Amino acid sequence: MSVEKVVIIGSGPAGLTAAIYAARANLSPLVFEGYNAGGLVPGGQLMFTTDVENFPGFEHGILGPKLMTAMRAQAERFGTRFIREDVVSVDFSRSPFKIRSDEAAADAHAVIIATGARANWLNLPNEQRLAKTGGGVSACAVCDGALPAFRNQELVVIGGGDSAVEEASYLTKFASVVHVVHRRDQLRASKIMQERFHKLVEHGKIKPVWNSVVTDVIGESSIEAVELKDTNSGAIRRLACKGLFLAIGHTPNTELFKGVLGTDERGYLKLSRPGSTYTSVEGVFAAGDVADHVYRQAVTAAGTGCMAALDAERWLAARGIE
Repeated sequence: MSVEKVVIIGSGPAGLTAAIYAARANLSPLVFEGYNAGGLVPGGQLMFTTDVENFPGFEHGILGPKLMTAMRAQAERFGTRFIREDVVSVDFSRSPFKIRSDEAAADAHAVIIATGARANWLNLPNEQRLAKTGGGVSACAVCDGALPAFRNQELVVIGGGDSAVEEASYLTKFASVVHVVHRRDQLRASKIMQERFHKLVEHGKIKPVWNSVVTDVIGESSIEAVELKDTNSGAIRRLACKGLFLAIGHTPNTELFKGVLGTDERGYLKLSRPGSTYTSVEGVFAAGDVADHVYRQAVTAAGTGCMAALDAERWLAARGIE
C-alpha cells in the first residue's frame, strides 16, 4: 500500500477547505467524507441548513447543501480524492499513521481531523422535521437569527448556560421578544452572562420561562408554537412563537480519538501550539468545530481548514515529503 501524503477526515467547511489548499500544494489529499449512517455527514452540518447568508461572497445568500457541493467540486477539481465512508479506527502510535473504514484503508504521513461537532437536540419528531425543512427550528442563532422570517416575531431559546444567554441576546436585535425556556428556576450561566440576561429582562427584550421543558413543536410547514411542560406541576401549555433556537450545547465528534489525542474537559481536541492546528501528536492536525467550542461558524471552520493544510504542508516539507 502506498503512503498518502495527507489524509483528511471530515468534509464540512474545514475539511473541504483543507482539501482545496492541500490539493493545490500538490499533496493529493484523500478525504474520508463520511457516510451519514450515524457517523459523519458528507458536507457537514451545513447540509441541514437552508439559507446561508453570512458566508462571504454570496450577496443574496446560498443554500447550505449548494455551498458544500460547490466546495467539494472545487476540491475535486484540484485533485482531491474522496471515500464516502466513516472512519472506524485510527492508529497514530507510529508513522505512517493508519486510518481504517469498513471497506477501505489508508496509511498517511499526515492527517487533518475535521470531524466537527454536532448540536445537541431534544430529538422530538416535529423539531427534527422542521429543522430539516427550514421551518423555523435552528441550533444556531448567529447563523439563522437575522433571516426575514424571524424579524419582529416572538422567538424561543432553550437553555440556561452561557450559550443560551448569548443566543438570546443576539436574537433581541431582530425579535419582538425572546422567551428563554429553562428547566430550572435560575440560570447556570456565568455571573457576567447572568447580569447581561437580567438587564435584557428589565428592558423587556427577554422573558424567562422558568421550570419548563419543551415537549413538542407545533406547526406544519413552519413553527407556530411550542408545547411546554412545567417541571414542578406537570401542567402543559402552549407558547406561540415563530422561531425555536436550541442552545443546549454541542458534542464534538471525537469519540474516535479518545485516548489517542489530547482533549479538553468538553471533549474538544486540544491544540498543542497557540495559533496553529497542531494536536498532541506530531503530524496530526485539527481544524474546524472539532477543536473550537467558541465560534462554531462555517467561515471560521474554513479558516482553520486553510491553516491545517498549510501546517501539514510545512510539516511534511521539513521532513522532505513534498
